[in-house]
Amino acid sequence: MVPFVVEYPVCTDWLITANEGPTPDIFAGKPWGAEVLSINERHYKVIMAGVDQFGGNNEMKPILSAYQMGVSEYGEKFMRARFETSAVRLLKNIFRVGLFENAYIDPAESKRIVGNTEFMKTGFQAQLKSVVLLKNTSSVLPVAKNKTVFIPKIYYPAAKDWWGNLSAPKFDYPIDINLVKRYYTVTEDPAKADFSLVFVSSPHSADGGYDLNDRKSGGNGYVPITLQYNTYTASTARTQSIAAGDPVIDPSIKNRSYQDKTVTAYNTMDLRTILDTKAAMKGKPVIVVVNASKPMIFNEFEKEVNGIVLHFGVSGQAILDILSGAVEPSGLLPVQMPADMLTVEKQYEDIPFDMKCHTDADGNIYDFGYGLNWKGKISDQRNAKYHTQ
Repeated sequence: MVPFVVEYPVCTDWLITANEGPTPDIFAGKPWGAEVLSINERHYKVIMAGVDQFGGNNEMKPILSAYQMGVSEYGEKFMRARFETSAVRLLKNIFRVGLFENAYIDPAESKRIVGNTEFMKTGFQAQLKSVVLLKNTSSVLPVAKNKTVFIPKIYYPAAKDWWGNLSAPKFDYPIDINLVKRYYTVTEDPAKADFSLVFVSSPHSADGGYDLNDRKSGGNGYVPITLQYNTYTASTARTQSIAAGDPVIDPSIKNRSYQDKTVTAYNTMDLRTILDTKAAMKGKPVIVVVNASKPMIFNEFEKEVNGIVLHFGVSGQAILDILSGAVEPSGLLPVQMPADMLTVEKQYEDIPFDMKCHTDADGNIYDFGYGLNWKGKISDQRNAKYHTQ
């Protein structure tokens, strides 16, 4: 058997050598399978397994300690060679991209390369191609430039970010209004508008599936992650979770099930904004623009609006170029959009394309690979290549 030779650096996942946080909602280590080892011992095990780089580690002391462990077990010569092997892999990557003898030493060359027009155009084209047109009843889109648009402000409640930092609540426009004015006349009065654009984000669970208050009140701490705006009760969730519980930091918890627990998306007001705008526009077109970070439930508002545009964090200019018809949409859904939370709970984690998808008022199914252009449903070589059958 020919041994596998690693020529490029091997990097760990984030913080695998650190200790778990005091509670599951704390972003900290995940030393699964090595909980009984010390942090230094975990580093040593990982290094001896052939890893070159530790994701999320900034301390050198555990590395130096691991080196000494290796010296004690195998000798200085062996351990130095082991470290130099990793050094070569890491440095080769740096040398290959020219981070030492690179073009950016010369300011003129830097100016020519960084942010040049060709690169900017390529990046912008990628943004445009990723935008998905989901609904376009009666060809309400595109909307010609210089029409008058009403854009409601959005309420952003206080929420914790990835690192646990709490943001301040705010009520503000969801897009640069000065940018919008390059395309349309903006009004704050729905009665004066030709159409409305409602910018929202996909439903978001601020607690991330774990609520410390639930644990303090006698629960296991685990709560649903909702994909809908309205309050959701997980009555059909598993009685027994696949995961065993929290054997290290909370051994009394043997089951992570969130069955029959209730949550509300932190941005539930996005739905209220959509429906209130629908009422205020009195029959005039309402187009919803969704910034999606995950699949979501559309049955709460889809039938109430005329158009839906989905994107994944592109620039406002890209969205407005699509809406105004400067560019025809060509994106396809990279995921299924579930019909309801029932199908989400029934989905198998290891099987793709097993959800009942949302069917809109126009009869279109929001399945993997679905998307519209100005002519209707897109059917091209991508659909043939990536079909779900």
